[in-house]
Amino acid sequence: MKTAIMQPYFMPYIGYLSLIKHSDLFILFDPVQFIRHGWIERNRILKQNEGWLYIQVPLVKSGRDTLIKECLIDNSQDWKGKILSQLQIYKKQAPYYYKTVQLLKEIFEGEYDTITALNKASLEKICNYLGFPKELPVFSEMNLEIEEPNSPDEWALNICKKLDGKIHYINPIGGLEFFDTEKYTNQHIDISFQKMIPVHYDQKRTPFEYGLSIIDVMMFNSPEEINNMLDQFELVNE
Repeated sequence: MKTAIMQPYFMPYIGYLSLIKHSDLFILFDPVQFIRHGWIERNRILKQNEGWLYIQVPLVKSGRDTLIKECLIDNSQDWKGKILSQLQIYKKQAPYYYKTVQLLKEIFEGEYDTITALNKASLEKICNYLGFPKELPVFSEMNLEIEEPNSPDEWALNICKKLDGKIHYINPIGGLEFFDTEKYTNQHIDISFQKMIPVHYDQKRTPFEYGLSIIDVMMFNSPEEINNMLDQFELVNE
């Protein structure tokens, strides 16, 4: 069973969606410390004339030791309206502007207290729009008792040890130097790293801005075209 375990990102880059598509089980991992200025509550879209800007979900202020699962959305702010307003820059140039905005409006119709709940709903609706419906379990809701990890690369290991069947754990390529793969193979768990082939599409301007939110990808590409991009990767073992 191909398994991936990732923190719940907000409208993430295309590689994250590729990992979801090509996993049998994708777990949203939320019991670790929330790191500010990461990808949990924000992502990037095109800026008006050049470069990029952030779209962001405001969070209720909390202490340094706050866990991702404890991060509450500050719904006193009209963050949904602000994000939709920021996307206006795509209106005149992006062929799938209306479809993408309609999808976001459907997502925003929900009421969310936590950033994890928002990101789970967003990802599941995006997957459905792209034609590969997925159920994305949240680790803190799975009631899965695991051993306490001795190092960061053992979170996934200890989760995989509790899952049924033959597990093939897949992680983004950035973890290649971070993971001690012997820990996994010693437990009869296969481990690979997904290396995306860089995708390039017509953003109606130059230079091309790489690594933006899946929102940007959806603005300029059909679901069929996006699926072709999601399939452009290789699995690296070591």
